Formats: sequence, structure tokens, C-alpha cells
Amino acid sequence: MFDNPDVVLHCEKIDKIYPGTKALDGVSFDLLKGKVNVLIGENGAGKSTLMKMIAGIEQPSAGKMYMDGEEVFFKDTNAARAKGIGIIHQELSLFPNLTVYQNIFMGHEKKRGLFLNDKEHVKGAQKVLKRLEHEIPPDTMVGDLRVGQQQMVEIARNLIQDDLRVLIMDEPTSSLSAAEVQVLFKIMRELLADGLSIVYISHRLEEIMEIGDHVTVLRDGKYVADADIKDIELSWIVENMVGKNTQYHRFERSIDLDKAEKVLEINHLSLPKKGGGWLLDDVSMYLKKGEVLGIYGLLGAGRSELFECLMGLHPEHSGEIIFKGQKMNVKDVSGQIKNGFALVPEDRQSQGLIQTLDIGKNTSIASLENYRKGIFLNEKAEGEAVDGQIKDIHIKVADKALPILSLSGGNQQKVVIGKGLLTHPEVFLMDEPSRGIDIGAKTEVFEIIHEFSERGLSIIVISSELKEIMSIADRIYVLSNGKCTGELSGDQITEDTLVRASYAGLGTGAGA
Repeated sequence: MFDNPDVVLHCEKIDKIYPGTKALDGVSFDLLKGKVNVLIGENGAGKSTLMKMIAGIEQPSAGKMYMDGEEVFFKDTNAARAKGIGIIHQELSLFPNLTVYQNIFMGHEKKRGLFLNDKEHVKGAQKVLKRLEHEIPPDTMVGDLRVGQQQMVEIARNLIQDDLRVLIMDEPTSSLSAAEVQVLFKIMRELLADGLSIVYISHRLEEIMEIGDHVTVLRDGKYVADADIKDIELSWIVENMVGKNTQYHRFERSIDLDKAEKVLEINHLSLPKKGGGWLLDDVSMYLKKGEVLGIYGLLGAGRSELFECLMGLHPEHSGEIIFKGQKMNVKDVSGQIKNGFALVPEDRQSQGLIQTLDIGKNTSIASLENYRKGIFLNEKAEGEAVDGQIKDIHIKVADKALPILSLSGGNQQKVVIGKGLLTHPEVFLMDEPSRGIDIGAKTEVFEIIHEFSERGLSIIVISSELKEIMSIADRIYVLSNGKCTGELSGDQITEDTLVRASYAGLGTGAGA
């Protein structure tokens, strides 16, 4: 029996064993009452697994959990919810073909007689979205929202639960802008004042220092350390996470980019917005062979839309795209893959991976044409290519026949990168390649970017993280409100110039 009035939930020596791996190894964890309990560790450390135990999504292989002095066992999410436990997942679990209000009240439906009370649902959705400062029309289809808005709907789903005692937030800010993050933090402080306890998982260390009260570090499925945020510095977290203090550093380039040829030119690219206006407004830029070109801007600036145009997802765009001196007729994705383009999408779960396929098939799916033997698939050649890619970019995998979801987030991202590289691209587009992965995995992704650019691959990287884009990019274009508001290189690349340019296209009087 465990009874501590300052602890809302206690985990005692929790184990979780999957076939071939021990995800949690004797982890004890105290969830402090009325605090933001930060849980941190590299991908694969066991953070999300531990939270799934608490939320009733999965059950421990060994160990016990206690609430209010009594042992509890959650056979499913309903059992956990009955005890006041809610979870905001790292990967969005929304229904894209349903409306905003239907998603928010899924599992918490209100009835009027035999029928659903949609009037109350709409009213409740408006109220919670107003609180989140995101007054999205409740009858909007979730599939029509951008990722940041979908994240707010995911958060709203949990805030309508009246008897909420514990809210688990697994990477809740990974798709949010800086302004949206501050709104979320304001809500979190209000929830704490109401007596709620929060578990907060994030790879954004500055956020942790700002919002956290107490931090617990996991590594390789084991408890490492815990401390009050007020008693530690950022370096303490990093050192306990990875065993050393990791800092981003600029890579030394062996390529003379001044002499490198232009491989891609984009001239006056525009993309109309439904209902009027522009998603991209007269954007021009170029990319050299072997260059790492950065694209920086706020959410909604047109960054992802630029990549979508280059990959053939918006044939309605105007302007011209010149590849190796020839004007391209961009029609569709398969055509662009054949032309030498590959994309790592922002949302790896819904756009980058096929959940029902194993690791090997996810890696080879975009390049199967290369392993065709008549009407059959040369599985030996396919397998050798996948093995080579796994080795080349150091994907940590015991068996490529395992399900893709058996991998940590960082290694799943490497599979998406490997899938693109197996198509042997000449232009590699990477949309937020470090989103939702830890410091160690980020460093490995940056090393992959550097190594392949040194081999002559031309890479364009979108990132919302200032320090990241500054460390990996040779040159940076800034987008704001669909316009290109800056081109920076060398000593021009500073946090100040990037931030100023990212706001330059907003409001009246904005110019390129």
C-alpha cells in the first residue's frame, strides 16, 4: 500500500516487455499533485510506454500502480478515465472525416432523449475552443484543418472532461506555433490552479524549463534521476538524458558552394487559397548541387505548400520550376519521384509511414519499381537494398520484419528518411525532419543531412527551430504569409534576422 497526500498516482517497479525488447525495466514514478510533472528521455527511453500504462492503453508486465492509497489496475482507457485520467497523444488520434465538435465529444456524447444533442455539442465545442483562443467553426471537417489546429482539437477533447484529475500531455506542442504554445501554457497554469496534475512530455528543453515543476529522466527503459526544475539547469537534463552535454554545432563543409551549379530554380511560384488570397505569393528561390538550403517561417507561412508544389500535389500552381536547366511539367508524385525528387513529410505517421507494413516494406515502398523482375518482385534485391539503407543511416532495428510501430519515434523518422533515399533522389525535401524526436536522434538526423549533402545530394530543410536551421543550413530563405521575405547566408544568419524576416509579411505594409 502507498499513501502520500502529495502524490496523486504512484508507479512501483513497472516492467513492460514486448517480443524482443524490454521497454520498461523496474520504473518507479511519482506523479505529484497540482504540479507539471515533466517526463523526459531520448526516443525509446520508455516515456510514452509508461504513460500508456497510466492511461490504460496498455498494461504492465509487472509492477503496481496506486491512487488514493489503493492499488489500481486499468484494463482499458475507460477504466483510467473513470479515475479522472486523460491523455493527449503524441500522434494525433482524430477522425478526419468527422467535424470538430464530433471529434471533441467522441466518447463523451450528450443525448436528448434517444438522439445526440448536437446543439449542446456545438455550444460546448465553441466554449472550449474559445478558451484555447482557437475559435474554429465547430462544423469544420477535421481533415481540412492544418496540423496545429488539429493539435488544439486534440487538447480540447480532454478539457471537456469534468472529473479530470490527471492530464498526460505527450509532445503537445510539436505542431504548435510559439504563440499557440503560450496559450497552451496559460491553460496549463489555470488547470493547475484548479487542482489538476499534469504529466508533460516534450523534447523542447526550453519549454520544460519554462512550464515544468518537477522532472523525471528515463534512459533505456530505466529511471535515471528526478529533481525540481528550480534546482537544476538545462545541462543537468541533457547530461542525464544522453550521458553527455549535446549542443548543436555547425558542420564544416568540404564543398565550395560558390562554384556549385544550380540544380533547381523556382520562379514566381504562386498557389491560390480556397476562398481567395494566396498560400504562396510570387515565391522565387534556387538550390545548388550539394547545398543544404533552409526554409524558415511561422506555421501557415507556406512552407509545406512549397514542398507540395515541388512534389506534384498542387498542379494548379502558377510560375515555373526549372530542374537542371529544363523547365518541368510537374504533374504528380510518382512522376516527381522518377524525376529525382523525394519528400520527408511533416507528419510521419499519416503521410510518411504505412502502419500495417513492417519496417522493411516501409523502407522500400517508394522504390519497389527498382526491384521489379518482369511482373514479379525481386525480393532478394529489395532486401539487400533495405539492409544497406538500414546500415547506411544507422537505423536501430533488431529485425526489419518487425512492425513499424515497434520502433522509437527517432528510428521511425530514419525509416521515412531511408525510404526517400532509396529512390536515389537528386533533390531531397525534408519537412520538419526533427519533429517529435529527442536530442540524440536529432543529432543523428543532422549528421545524415550533412553526410548526404557532402555526397552531392541537394537538400531543402524546413524547420521551426531557430537553432536547428542555423546549425544545418548553408543558406536560408524565410517565408511569411506566403511571401519570401528574406534570403540569408553566412554572417547574415542570426536569430534576430530570422525572426524579423518571419514576421515581415504579416499585417499591413508587409513586403518581400
